[in-house]
Amino acid sequence: MVTIYERQPHERKPGLSRRELLKRGGAGALLIISGSAVISPEHAWGLETSALKPETMATLIQVARDIYPHDQVPDKYYAIAVKGHDETAAKDPAHKELIEKGIADLDKKAGSSGYRGLGWEEQRVALLKEIETTPFFQAVRGGLVVSLYNQKEVWPIFGYEGESYSKGGYIARGFNDIEWL
Repeated sequence: MVTIYERQPHERKPGLSRRELLKRGGAGALLIISGSAVISPEHAWGLETSALKPETMATLIQVARDIYPHDQVPDKYYAIAVKGHDETAAKDPAHKELIEKGIADLDKKAGSSGYRGLGWEEQRVALLKEIETTPFFQAVRGGLVVSLYNQKEVWPIFGYEGESYSKGGYIARGFNDIEWL
């Protein structure tokens, strides 16, 4: 059985007051569905979809954030991480059905407001724990391991300097200052 990685108290951004959190709109800011795109007007990014419904993609972004929660990682990197499901769905009808049906089932379990409408992370995580053995959850979680953490743009957020071989290895450059572990 796979465990969902819950947010640990030490992962919270230090110095972020309740007032600041509310002012920023929380970790998952407002996403607007427009035509075939998911847009974040506050953070000036958008994600165009080709096979999956934009509502599905918006929910996938929230699911990704709930599976691997990092307050300091902006939603756009989670959007990039789940974009692969849209690309795969365009080529593979079975994958499209898996993702669309998985999100529809998750929304149904969440009630009238749907998964994204649940206000508390704990409620969303409880729903994810219920489905963690399903092929849908495994496909999303499995893809995120690579697609989220292999983005070079997020490495500095975690303090990871990248591969070291081309730079002489870790022994010769900062072996003792690995703070990201």
